[in-house]
Amino acid sequence: MENLKRKLKNDFNWEAQWQQLYILTEQWYSDIQFYKEDLKFLYHLVDKYFMGLTHNANLDEMREVAKELSNESKCSDELQDKIALHLKHLAELIDAPYKYDSHQIRSEHEKLDNEIISFVNKFRNNKKEIFAITEKVMKKEIQKRLMS
Repeated sequence: MENLKRKLKNDFNWEAQWQQLYILTEQWYSDIQFYKEDLKFLYHLVDKYFMGLTHNANLDEMREVAKELSNESKCSDELQDKIALHLKHLAELIDAPYKYDSHQIRSEHEKLDNEIISFVNKFRNNKKEIFAITEKVMKKEIQKRLMS
């Protein structure tokens, strides 16, 4: 099934009209903006519960998570810049189809597609990890308050 999805995606990247690729790329840009806002929320969550996490012997785990969030934030900025440049390339190609190398633009699109998929998968995994750690801390805090 995964191979079929990959084939359909690759076929679309190489067979779609330029306007379709432009619309998809605009959606990517919007998605990355959403992920950046989600990253801000996760930073806040880590910051808010950081003291609780350090008291619960999760300091090393939280340092790693904070480092991953920082890396993801940088990656999202880089992706947003790449997507903006790709949108510019697509717009130029739509305006002057014979002036630019269509194969290069399609290759750029496919590479960007793969980078976004990789970013989203990594982001989701880290988000799950942050929520799991935060849930542990919150449960311990609730137990502690109930025992007091």
